[in-house]
Parts: sequence; structure tokens; C-alpha cells
Amino acid sequence: MNKKKTNMKKKVAVIIFNLGGPDSLKAVRPFLFNLFNDKYIIGLPQPFRYILAKIISTFRSKKSKAIYAKMGGKSTILSETIDQAKALEIYLNSHCTSDENIEYTVIPMMRYWHPMIEEVMKQVSNKYNDVVLLPLYPQFSTTTTLSSITQWFKKAAHVKNLHLVCCYYNHPGFIDAYTALINEKLEEIPTNKTIRLLFSAHGIPEILIEKGDPYQLQVEETVKAVMDKIGKREKLEHTICYQSKVGPMKWLEPTIQSQIEEAGQKNEVVVVIPISFTSEHSETLVELDIDYANLATESGIEFHRVSTLRTHPIFIQMLAALTIHSLGKKNADLGPYGEPFTMNCKGKMCYKKLGFPSAAHASTIS
Repeated sequence: MNKKKTNMKKKVAVIIFNLGGPDSLKAVRPFLFNLFNDKYIIGLPQPFRYILAKIISTFRSKKSKAIYAKMGGKSTILSETIDQAKALEIYLNSHCTSDENIEYTVIPMMRYWHPMIEEVMKQVSNKYNDVVLLPLYPQFSTTTTLSSITQWFKKAAHVKNLHLVCCYYNHPGFIDAYTALINEKLEEIPTNKTIRLLFSAHGIPEILIEKGDPYQLQVEETVKAVMDKIGKREKLEHTICYQSKVGPMKWLEPTIQSQIEEAGQKNEVVVVIPISFTSEHSETLVELDIDYANLATESGIEFHRVSTLRTHPIFIQMLAALTIHSLGKKNADLGPYGEPFTMNCKGKMCYKKLGFPSAAHASTIS
């Protein structure tokens, strides 16, 4: 009796990870505790960090609940990430399997709320031939990408054939996607006034930059690449600014508040670009669209906001390219992003310089 030969598909899990957010008002306080109990957020040793995280999460929960109440009682970040996962999975399986019999599964993972690393680890453990960790943070920071990668190795070091993507702050696909969104918004604004593009990034404490965190340098490189792509235009100015400051420490400046107020004094039209965010959540939907839009109104100026990348087709194609290149593969239908793009992470800190496997070569973690 002849047995039919079966072709087993090679299975690849692509884990796209982000900060996370509470899925109910009851989850706000434990979410905040998880956030502030992270050593990359508060650098105190235990048990002092635990105690401080308890105090901060208790006192901030009321204010944070009011923010999430404006969003329907929960964060939108997970639903946005699920949409991105579906779009990326469809693209990978329809454009990137021609050379091999591969099946891609894209899985969302969150750092401070569900689905967290422990849950995703159980989902992928010993079930996939390769696993790719793909950040939804364009610019690398110790507070975001490194925190998640470190936690992964702490909880899931046994997962083999792991491939890491560090950042993509100046990847042509990332730049092209945001440039397209900005140009679309500019076309919607008929005005003779000066338009000021405010590239707003999530702030971090300056002390982290002094220690070598490359985040600020990468934000600046992102903005430079976008503005080079947009080109010089009459009555078009731009500024990098920072938002979402927490606590008494000195954070990156200038603040978005100060730049909106300055634009008000000059009677400029403001267009805010959330350049460090790839999905909509409280920092964009409430902080930008409500709080700073109101500040612009009080300052007597016109306020516009460019969307985050979300499932923009160029962004999804770029994420597919990063996935394929991290696996060391070629011949995928990646359009203009088919050639591998080498990142220069800058600064003294990125996962490669801290001893993690290189994103440029597949690494087996044993």
C-alpha cells in the first residue's frame, strides 16, 4: 500500500508587541502597577520599587480612569494591535510564501496587560519552527523595546529559533507611510497661514538619554527623513516635541504644550504628528485629540492631527519586510522594501549592544 507523502508546512509565529492598556476600568489600577513596577520605568531596587508602584498606581488610578472613561471604559490599543496582526498575517501568507511551504501566524503581545508574555509564551512554545519578536515601537528605548525583550528572555528563554527586530525609525517603509499620511492631511488644509508640523513623541526622562538610550537620536532621525521626503515648502515649518510626562524628573523637551502656545503667539496652523506611535490609544485619542486640541482652541489657532499608522498598507508591507529579513529569507513580494535595510541604532544602548542576538542573523536560543 502506497502512502501519500504529505508536505508539512513550516510554521512561523510573528509576535507583535506593544505597551498594552486596561481592558476595563477595574483593570486600570493593576495595569498602572505593572507599568510602574518595571525596573526600566522606575529604576529603584526591590522592595522599594514595588512599594512606590503601589503608591503611584493607587493615586493615579482615579485620573487614569477618567481618561479611559472618555474612551468607552477601556484602552483601544489591543483592538488596534489585533487589527494590525490580522493585516500583517494576511499579507505574509499571501505575498511571502512563494519560495517555501510556510504558514505565518501573527500574535499580539502586551507588556503590562493581557495578553502578556506568559500567555503568549504558552501559545507558541514548541509549536512553531521559528518565532519573530517584532516591536510596534518604531524607535528603540530601554523603556519600551528593551523592557519587553528582557522580560521575554526572563520568561521564555526556552523558546527556540528566536529572531529579533530592534527598530525601524528610518526604514524607508516607515518614512513613506508617515509621509503619505502627512501629505494627505496637508492637502485638506486650505490656508495662507504658516503651517507648523509638530512631531510629537512620547517623552522619557533625560537621565536615560544621558546613559546612552538612543531614543531621542532616533526620533530626530525619523523626523529628518520625513521632512527630507516632504521637501521644502513655502510656509511650512516643523518642530519636534514631547508629550505624556509623568513625575517630577526632567523629561525631554520642548513639550507639546509649549509649542502649541508658541504657535498661538505666531498665529500658525498646527498639525500634530504622533511620530513615535503606531496605533491609537489614550495618548492620541484623549491627550492629543481632546486636551491639546482644547489648548489650541484656547490659544486661538487651528488644530489638526495626523493619524497613527494603524493598518496603513505601506506600514504593513514594511512590517512584513522586517519579518522576512529577520528570518534571513528573500524572494518575497515586498515591493520597494524587498532589499534588507540595515539600522544604525545610535546611542550606547540597544539590545545588540547589550548582548542579545542580532536581528540581522537568525539565532537559536537554547
